[in-house]
Amino acid sequence: MKRNIAYSIFLGGLIFVLSAFQLPDALQGEKKFVVVLDAGHGGHDPGNRGNGYKEKEISLNVVLAIGAELEKDPRFEVVYTRKTDEFIELHERGKIANKANADLFVSVHCNSHRSQAHGTETFVLGLHANNENFNVAKNENSVILLEDNYEANYDGFDPNSPESIIGLTLMQEEYLDQSLTLASFVQNRFKKTLERKSRGVKQAGFVVLHQTYMPSVLIELGFLTNHSEGKYLNSKKGQENMAKSITTSIIDYKESLDAIYYVPKQETSELVNTTAQMKGDKVYEDVTFKVQIAAGSTDIELEPFNFNGLDQLSKMKTGDLYKYYFGSTSNYTLIQELREIAVGKGFDSSFVVAFRNNESIPLAEALKANTSSN
Repeated sequence: MKRNIAYSIFLGGLIFVLSAFQLPDALQGEKKFVVVLDAGHGGHDPGNRGNGYKEKEISLNVVLAIGAELEKDPRFEVVYTRKTDEFIELHERGKIANKANADLFVSVHCNSHRSQAHGTETFVLGLHANNENFNVAKNENSVILLEDNYEANYDGFDPNSPESIIGLTLMQEEYLDQSLTLASFVQNRFKKTLERKSRGVKQAGFVVLHQTYMPSVLIELGFLTNHSEGKYLNSKKGQENMAKSITTSIIDYKESLDAIYYVPKQETSELVNTTAQMKGDKVYEDVTFKVQIAAGSTDIELEPFNFNGLDQLSKMKTGDLYKYYFGSTSNYTLIQELREIAVGKGFDSSFVVAFRNNESIPLAEALKANTSSN
């Protein structure tokens, strides 16, 4: 009997030791994807008060809901710039993200306007294309005036000066493509899943984005000053819906980096041939348009079966990032049609990009070029 007990103890100990030797392999698994969630405003800074609602409360509720869902996924680690009603200076928010060595920074806000404007929009750091974008950034940047010693913290930055914005854009330039990809995911899901009006992906000079060293976006959930939209965003249902949509977009973004939209092999008969030209359309001289369908760290072979049957594929590597394109034409109307084809084949977040002399240029700049009729 004693012998059996001793043997059981020995066997149990052996199993424990073997398990201990196996444990480091599990612990050395894939690095978690770190997402920093930033609820705009807080404390003595209420944000905008459209229709009597408080931006700081809505943004915090949405951020906490996003974080709660992401924390259920073992692939993610969530860091918050604030989890309570407290005032966090903009430069501190960036420091939190940088210290966490984050893979993604997502800042959540609500918009306001003197009219009944409505709709969602997601910003990445860049030069504002118009006064409207500048005014949105100016409103969000003005929070620094509530901070002590803000001139020293921001090296003389003036939130009311368009010239001050120019200096902000350089630091985030290498992360622009990834930021645009996430922003596209967010806006497309708002539009298609929640049927919210999308005001698009935009660029403007936000101080909070300038402070970070990773792909970063600032999401405007909608306008509190709009009667119906403000009521929706202030409701529990509205906040839950917006949070769920953003959460799914973040997951989609992470998976796009891992696998680049891998799809099953298609039959040759299903290939999409897009060589037809459209008559009567304007052609932009010296400009080539393409549809960017994916971007990520994985190098995927340019075969139609890897891209749901799309042909006319190309790719470009920038740093560690591969960008995948569909189609190539100087006809802007045609490229829009090709984007619709890409969307129909499952690439919901695809968007049009422009090149001149094989160098990427802003789409707005390309569309200002001289045109000729087909």
